[in-house]
Amino acid sequence: MEYNESEFLIETLVPKDELIISRTDLKGNITYANDTFAKISGYKIDELLGESHRILRHPDMPKRVFKNLWETIGLKEQWQGVIKNLRKDRGFYWVHATISGVYKNGQLIEFKSIRTPISFEEKLKYQKLYDEYRNIDKDNIRIIKYIN
Repeated sequence: MEYNESEFLIETLVPKDELIISRTDLKGNITYANDTFAKISGYKIDELLGESHRILRHPDMPKRVFKNLWETIGLKEQWQGVIKNLRKDRGFYWVHATISGVYKNGQLIEFKSIRTPISFEEKLKYQKLYDEYRNIDKDNIRIIKYIN
């Protein structure tokens, strides 16, 4: 799939007083999305339900972050981290995510995720860190070109 570089440069800010909440099945398919999630991601709730959470994966995100996420929740531990998500319109938004398992009678039945906004300074810090990770791992590398 080919995109115009400028599509990836439009940020949507997550309001400080709202939470983005979702739940997924054990394979990462969305089973619940709150209104804030739909609004910020640019999707309608019914477009999100049943979709893999990967539809939000921004190409700037290093694979190692998601590898760590799945390893952590696989150990029945809560994972926390910063994620840059891709909107339906190809823009983006940054969040701090807390992801953990939901258990019923001791059995893991789904995952829940609560996401909150982060500061501008955190966005800069993580963009630089993730750029470094992608370079080290020879992952997706973002190139922006300017032509006169």
